[in-house]
This record gives sequence, C-alpha cells and structure tokens, in this order.
Amino acid sequence: LATAEAASGMAPGSHGSTFGGNPLAVAAANAVLDVMLKPGFFEHVQKMSLLLKQKLASVVDRYPTVLSEVRGEGLLIGVKAVVPSADLVTALREQKLLTVGAGDNVVRFLAPLIVSEDEIEQSVQSLERACAALSAAHGKKAAAS
Repeated sequence: LATAEAASGMAPGSHGSTFGGNPLAVAAANAVLDVMLKPGFFEHVQKMSLLLKQKLASVVDRYPTVLSEVRGEGLLIGVKAVVPSADLVTALREQKLLTVGAGDNVVRFLAPLIVSEDEIEQSVQSLERACAALSAAHGKKAAAS
C-alpha cells in the first residue's frame, strides 16, 4: 500500500502494524460484524439512543441546578453539567456508574451498541441519585453563603 519510492525506505522489520496480520484481531472484528449485520441491530441502536436521550432529558428537567442539556448522536451522548463535571463524574462513580468528562463541562455516557432497556434504566437511576446528592450539596453551599 505504498509507492515504490516510499517502500524503498521500509526494510523488513523497520515498519510494522499492531494489528497487521493478527488472526485474533481479524476473528474478533469478524465476530463484531456478525452481530452488527444481524437484522434489526441498527434499529435497536436507534431505539436505545432515543430512549436514553428522553430519559436523560427528563433528569435534566428535574435537576436544572446540576444539568443543563443533553448532547450527542446515537449512543455517544453527553450531559452538560452546571456543577463542575468532575463533581458529577465522582457522584456517578459513587453510584457505581463509570463515566468520563469531556470539554465544555460535559459528562459522556458511552453505552455499548448492545445496551438493553434495563441497563439504560439502571444508568438513568444512578444519574438521578447522583443529581439528587449534588443538588442537596449545592443547596447547602448556597444556604451557607
């Protein structure tokens, strides 16, 4: 996949690829494609994305002092935090939900494409509990000021 001129600088052993020629990586990729190409797979992803966005929006509506909006496409979704995103990530970890912060004070929810309705519900309940705790803590700080 290189021109003759470019290839002349690549002696055996000087250029490699982490996954090049790796039968295990190819088998894993093939297994993933088998799942993704099954009828209804992408419809399920779209349905779960909509469900997650709706449930997250409901939490945003109930906790405007903690969250301000839902962002993203598909199952790569984030919630913009009013509180510092690190505080929300910590509160979610305390609720046994692993998330990661992103730019502009956003916390990402990176659900797998095979996520179930029950798993979405559990995640949203964890977010609800984290927001309740942060809202209560925010209220105490405001009262103390």
